[in-house]
Amino acid sequence: MEAARRAMRPVLRRRFYAKATIAAVDQGYAVFLDGKLARTPARRVLAAPARALALALAAEWEAQRETIDPGKMPLTRLANAAIDGVADRSGAVAAEVESYFASDLVCYRAGTPQGLVERQSRHWDPILAWAREALGARLNLAEGVVHVAQPDAALAAARAAIPADPWCLGAVHAATTLTGSALIALALARGFLSADDAWQAAHVDENWNMEQWGRDEIAIERHAFRLAEFEAAAAVLRTLGG
Repeated sequence: MEAARRAMRPVLRRRFYAKATIAAVDQGYAVFLDGKLARTPARRVLAAPARALALALAAEWEAQRETIDPGKMPLTRLANAAIDGVADRSGAVAAEVESYFASDLVCYRAGTPQGLVERQSRHWDPILAWAREALGARLNLAEGVVHVAQPDAALAAARAAIPADPWCLGAVHAATTLTGSALIALALARGFLSADDAWQAAHVDENWNMEQWGRDEIAIERHAFRLAEFEAAAAVLRTLGG
C-alpha cells in the first residue's frame, strides 16, 4: 500500500526562486518571486485584497524548500480558487453553499447514545439559535438520517447571508465543504464561532467515534490536511470580516 501511495504522488516542481515578496498592484497586494509576479494556474496575478493575506501567501512560498509542494500551501490553493474559479462563477459557487442548508449537519441529531446526544446539543444548539436570531432562519431538526424539509423562509434568510465577495465566498464555500455545514461556515464568517469552535462543532460525531473505537492513523493524516485547508479559509474570513 505504501509503494502504491508513493507511485501516486505527483512529481514536484523544483524551487526556482530565491525570495518571495509582496507589493501593491491594481488587484491589491501581489506576490512576487524574485521580483516577478507570481501567477495562478490560469495565469492571473496572484494577489490578495489585504496586505496581511498577501504576506501569508508569500510566507507559504518562502517556506518551500528544494521543491514546491502545493499540498503544504493551503492559502495559495484557496487564493487560486478564489481568483480563477469563484470570481467568474460566483452564482454557481453560492448555489453550492446554499444547497447545504436543506440538509445541514447541525439539523440531524442522534437519538442515542445519550453522551453523543448531549454533545451534539452542546455544540450545535447555539449555532441554530444564532441562525434564528442573527439571520432570521428558523430551521427544523430531525433525528437520524431521514430527510426533513426546511421552511422556504428559513432557506431564503440563510441564503441572503452568503457573502458576494469572491474571496469571502470562496472561503465560505471551502469551510462548508470541509465541515458539511453551511451554518457553521456562516457562523465562522460572521464571527459567532472561532475557528477552533467551528472545527470542533463540525467533528462532534467523528471525535465521539474515535473516543469509542480508537484512532486511525490514515484518518488522522487526512484530518490534519483538511484542518490546514479550514484554517486557511478561517484566516481569509477573519482578515476580510466575512
